[in-house]
Amino acid sequence: MSKFGAIGARLHRGEVSYDFVGKRKIWFTVSAILVVVSIAALAVRGLALGIEFRGGNEFQAQVQVTSSTVSDFRAAVVATNAKDLGDPIVTTVGSDSVRVQTRPLEQADVIKVKDAIAAEAGIAPTAVNNTQIGASWGAQIANRAILALAVFLALVFLVIWAYFREPKGSMAAIIALVHDVVITVGLYALVGFDVTPATVIGVLTILGYSLYDTVVVFDKVRENTRGITGSNRQTYSDAANLAVNQTVVRSINTTIIALLPVGSILVFGTWVLGSGPLKDLSLALFIGIAVGAYSSIFIAPALLAQFKERFPEGAAPAGMVAMMGKAGGQSMRVG
Repeated sequence: MSKFGAIGARLHRGEVSYDFVGKRKIWFTVSAILVVVSIAALAVRGLALGIEFRGGNEFQAQVQVTSSTVSDFRAAVVATNAKDLGDPIVTTVGSDSVRVQTRPLEQADVIKVKDAIAAEAGIAPTAVNNTQIGASWGAQIANRAILALAVFLALVFLVIWAYFREPKGSMAAIIALVHDVVITVGLYALVGFDVTPATVIGVLTILGYSLYDTVVVFDKVRENTRGITGSNRQTYSDAANLAVNQTVVRSINTTIIALLPVGSILVFGTWVLGSGPLKDLSLALFIGIAVGAYSSIFIAPALLAQFKERFPEGAAPAGMVAMMGKAGGQSMRVG
């Protein structure tokens, strides 16, 4: 058995443990800082919405990509002096194509830009593909994404409540999910990543992953807290912390296994294909899976313990345990 596997076995048996739940003030403080920074980034910088949301024109042409391709085509498009052109977004797609995105243009200006791109690429204007996207389509996508998120959160609350018979568990899971979404979206705003429909799909997907990890931990918490009523040897926090220790190795393993292929897709989509839906989807998944694993280990179980001990329903009060002492069967704590 590997050293990591041996540690996992000892954690599962309760022979050694880390006080995840007991140090919840630290995790809550870290998360509060991340959430505040994310909200500030959204308020100050806002999201860099892709052309699918803000509308505009997209031009694509076949060209041999070089180190100066982006700057050359940007200069060529700007030189057209098209009305309301703004700052065109020029990206390469793989090694044989260039994409130019602009604000909505009049037909005469569309022809100017196509001619400029064709001249720079050394091809006929008819070989330049042009797509016009209306902002109303993007607005419909955004509204449906918000509706899907609201419906998802409502269903999550009801399903967890029905499964665990525990509204406090539902609240802890919902708060952890909102925590994941805010930090993921805030990071997009902070670094200026484009938000596209693929990004929205990625964000909605990570909610399911984060919820799955949280439910596994909560199920172990329920198993450890059976019969805790009337006990004077263990608090709900102790039982929840044991559950986290018993599942933390599994959470780390599944997170790494999930991040490896997503990271590979992200690298391939960024360096080989360039900007596109594959990169946008994998980027949202990569960030969200990492944040979701963090919340499943450090935030959701600690919130559940906080709720249960503040409004106890049979869990032994922490003060009683402190007075009585923890006699026998206690695991050694590290950290």
